[in-house]
Amino acid sequence: MERSKDIKKVLFQILFLNIAVSIAKASWGLISGSTAMFADGLHSLSDGSSNIIALVAMKVAGQPLDDEHPYGHEKYESFASAVIGIMLCIAAWRVGSSSVSALAAYVKEGTLPPVEVTSISFAIMLITLAINIFVVWYERRRGVDLESDVLQSDARHTLSDIWVTLGVILSLVLVKLGVALADPIVGLFVALAILYAAFEVFKSVNATFSDQARLDPVKVRDTVLAFKGIKGCHNIRTRGTGAMIHMDLSILVNPKITIDKGHAIATDLEEELCRRFTGLKDVVVHIEPDNEIQRSKPFLAAKY
Repeated sequence: MERSKDIKKVLFQILFLNIAVSIAKASWGLISGSTAMFADGLHSLSDGSSNIIALVAMKVAGQPLDDEHPYGHEKYESFASAVIGIMLCIAAWRVGSSSVSALAAYVKEGTLPPVEVTSISFAIMLITLAINIFVVWYERRRGVDLESDVLQSDARHTLSDIWVTLGVILSLVLVKLGVALADPIVGLFVALAILYAAFEVFKSVNATFSDQARLDPVKVRDTVLAFKGIKGCHNIRTRGTGAMIHMDLSILVNPKITIDKGHAIATDLEEELCRRFTGLKDVVVHIEPDNEIQRSKPFLAAKY
């Protein structure tokens, strides 16, 4: 519950910054006629929208275990990350379509809408760039500290905003120098940068939803085999989110020991694994007798 509160606190802080940044860029983009600057403002607005989605998801993800969700609600955090990825795609489409429309008009009519580039334009872009750099640094650091997929996904979202802003600043410089085509062309490159950020978010989401292994099975095996009383192990499996990893495995013990002794070894091993591996919160250990049949089984479940 404390982790959920900390994540929501970070999201609220970032939300206010994103709203301020988006209003500044979109408003001046409309006033000055800059397609790239207005598109950048829309992209920043999608940052704020993703914060709101993440806040709603975290309210659900922070709920305790129940009979219908024995593994918890943490995957709702990944649902929020998926929505952020979709919003990045929408932002890329908006930026790209605006740029294509401007280029099409240029090819057809030979002219582009006038863009007014002033010192205010550069001041707004540089100030918002500094804010976004701080947001990425802060949100990524807190995302790692709290092992939060949604904070790290949102940081990638804002990182794409930095690339967008740098592209817009470049376009403003070129337009100021008389290269009017720079505005829509830079917009296209910005759209590609946003799509790449979406791809990175979807990769992270896929790792959770596809139950991709979260821990290196070789390191797990080496840790288990170094534990007193364990003769071997196999069928090592991990899944979950970065903050809530579930593991199950089988260990081989002396077949002559008592059930109580075998249970004590398993309990101690579970505690040691949770201490050793970051994010590991739940371990299920199956106890098997140390014999030829069990030793013939590979330590990776996928090789059965």
